[in-house]
Amino acid sequence: MAKIFVEAYGCSASFADSEMISGLILNGGHTITDNSEESDLNIVVTCSVKDSTANKMMYRINSLKSKPLIVAGCLPKAEKENVEKFSENASLLGPNSLGKTLQVINTTLRGQKQIALEDSDLSKVGLPKVRLNPSVGIVEIASGCMSECTFCQTKLSKGDLSSYRLGDIVRQVKTEIKEGCKEVWLTSTDNGCYGLDIGTDLPTLVNAVSEIPGDFMIRVGMMNPMYMPRIKEKLIDSYSNEKVFKFLHIPVQSGSDKVLNDMKRGHTSGTYKEIVNKIKERFADFTISTDIIVGFPSETEEEFQKTISLLDETKPDVVNLSKYSARPGTEAAEWKQIDASEVKRRTKLIFEQISKLSMESNQKWIGWKGKVLFDEMTDEGIKGRNFAYKPIAVEDDVELGQSYIVEITDATVKRLVGKIAS
Repeated sequence: MAKIFVEAYGCSASFADSEMISGLILNGGHTITDNSEESDLNIVVTCSVKDSTANKMMYRINSLKSKPLIVAGCLPKAEKENVEKFSENASLLGPNSLGKTLQVINTTLRGQKQIALEDSDLSKVGLPKVRLNPSVGIVEIASGCMSECTFCQTKLSKGDLSSYRLGDIVRQVKTEIKEGCKEVWLTSTDNGCYGLDIGTDLPTLVNAVSEIPGDFMIRVGMMNPMYMPRIKEKLIDSYSNEKVFKFLHIPVQSGSDKVLNDMKRGHTSGTYKEIVNKIKERFADFTISTDIIVGFPSETEEEFQKTISLLDETKPDVVNLSKYSARPGTEAAEWKQIDASEVKRRTKLIFEQISKLSMESNQKWIGWKGKVLFDEMTDEGIKGRNFAYKPIAVEDDVELGQSYIVEITDATVKRLVGKIAS
């Protein structure tokens, strides 16, 4: 029996993988420690989506390699040689290789290196897990994607779409609720294409999960715009259920159709605008989240200004902003890159714009009063979310996993501020 330290970085699917790895560790007779100094073996579940993230991963790998180490997740699959430069003796576990977790652990504990990067046929639905947050159940609904984006390593790491069966997902969600979760995240590389390979779709899944008895909320994860036109009407209908957070993460990445074409995104800015407009027509209060990449190699000043215009027109509530980084193995990494100082200038301009948009969006909630589920543990205390998934902080003492009536009294760029209503 060994003491094993597990930590994760990146998207919700990466954190879900870490929960399942921890569950498999306990099932295998080992124990989990929350301190790498006390461990016999360290596992880091990595992300490779951006240069800055990958650099952080490499630093962390280097700092943990004094003990037996397993590097799991996307990075070893996408950048095996780079990982091995930092820790040549570390074992490697791919994002779709969780079925080999215990084998890799036991081999590594014996002082031997094992590389397990091949996809296994093990479904991630139904695996044992140790939740990072007892109030939140992260349920992966698929692995891989159908896109061929020229900037993204995800396809290199996770491969083609493999949707998990609807019935298996529903059973997993029921387990999450039975074990006390108040919020369920339906997550994958791209929720929008869920079911295309097995004859179903995302709205059907959301409706099935919504019908599960119990007091819980559903957060539907990221979906790319290119798959939205075929399901948008049904999906908007599924959002009408009171159990579904009025929150949509739909990453447009650029306001320029030329840049989107060069990115091989499979959608236009018009696709994104149509979806946003339909949502706003249907729901008075709804949180739209999107992603923007600044400095893609073919982004001219004119194309950049189209992104500025798109944000001004659609006014998303949340914008996840990234500087373009040339990721190894991707098509766009071979193209001529934009000067770093110019990318920095454009990033600063958009950052100021999205800060203004977020502040305006949040200030509209001042005076609102309603139910808030407090389910997020942070360094600053327990945070909550209302029906539109707006982050809310209060000074009052609250209990994790409980709901309270809150009145919003103030707003910042990143959250709403309120007080428990009497």
